[in-house]
Amino acid sequence: MPWFPKQRVIVPIDFSSESFAALDVGLQVVERPNQVSIIHVIQDLTPLEAGEVWGVVDPTARIESARRALRERLTDEKYSSVQLEVVLGDPAEAIAEYAQQTGADLVVIPSHGRRGLTRLLMGSTAERVVRLAHCPVLVLRQ
Repeated sequence: MPWFPKQRVIVPIDFSSESFAALDVGLQVVERPNQVSIIHVIQDLTPLEAGEVWGVVDPTARIESARRALRERLTDEKYSSVQLEVVLGDPAEAIAEYAQQTGADLVVIPSHGRRGLTRLLMGSTAERVVRLAHCPVLVLRQ
């Protein structure tokens, strides 16, 4: 499989500057911007979180809010035909599953996030995506 160009690239966005930099890298490895898909994963609330206990948090509203925030952030013309997906779930699992479903050739993801003991016990999202994804994963160092 040739490295460049790719037909379908997935870029997970968590609203960090590193993830938006990864999006720009993703746009560089495709011929057309519509070959790039952004996925934003909203973690499920734990059963003991206030919104879940009181039943006041609507999952659909959370997804629409994130979708709106992404559209507001991605106003530059170069992002106009990028595809956008917002889902609930475990970030690494959802990213790998979305890459599989869309037939992605590559996932571009920054290496940041958990630190210290949490990272030791759970690993980073990028590390988990590398293990779970069916396709190559380009991990961008900070």
